[in-house]
Amino acid sequence: MRRWRRRLLLSGKAPVWPEDVARHILGTVDSTMMEAARLAPHLSGPAWILAREQTAARGRRGRAWRSPAGNFSATYVMNPAARGLTKGPAEVALYSFIAALALYDALADAVGPAASLAIKWPNDVLLNGGKIAGILLESTGEGHLAVGIGVNLVAAPPASEVEARAVPPVSLEGETGVRIAPEDFLTLLASAFAHYDVQFRTYGFAPIRTAWIARAARIGQVITARTGTAETIGTFEGIDESGALILTTSGQRHTIAAADIYF
Repeated sequence: MRRWRRRLLLSGKAPVWPEDVARHILGTVDSTMMEAARLAPHLSGPAWILAREQTAARGRRGRAWRSPAGNFSATYVMNPAARGLTKGPAEVALYSFIAALALYDALADAVGPAASLAIKWPNDVLLNGGKIAGILLESTGEGHLAVGIGVNLVAAPPASEVEARAVPPVSLEGETGVRIAPEDFLTLLASAFAHYDVQFRTYGFAPIRTAWIARAARIGQVITARTGTAETIGTFEGIDESGALILTTSGQRHTIAAADIYF
């Protein structure tokens, strides 16, 4: 039995698949985000789509996302209105924070208390200071939300393929020696995601924001936020009620809705 599974069973924390969420396991697909858009009109409720191989995966801003066999590539797709979300795109965009918290918990469950995990604004999860996972949100033509998630379970791209100043990529197996099948990781992730989803839909963003800040990388430290060709360097104070980044520079508070972050 895998070490992570034995530990969960002994602790009584074995994950349970959410009863109202469908699960689609695919062999090869262009991307789970594209498959989510194709499936969305036919879904009666939320669903997870997992692919063992993607041939045209991408990340934020159209960047290529490498996804070798054994890594995790999945998309959660749902209809916001059917889930009681009626405040528009700004509310739906907060699912990036829900996904980050769920990823953090799923990785912690897989590795155990020795894992050094953190969340990097706006959409990355770090392990031992390196990027292990990324998140991408998109709206489909049918009014659904697709939350794409990629995790380096067994392999990370070489540093030569990463843009300058970016956090270097790492893999779960390379950093911890833990090997977990994508299907097993999906169960951990879906269980954690359902927990934060219910919390968000019941109590709003406040508890999600508090939990996210408690897990954030470089809180209280100087970071750089780049938007286009403009850069703002300041102390990372957290996120506001809309999820925007808060930086303080020479006593001046800056609120940044979208940017690339560099440490």
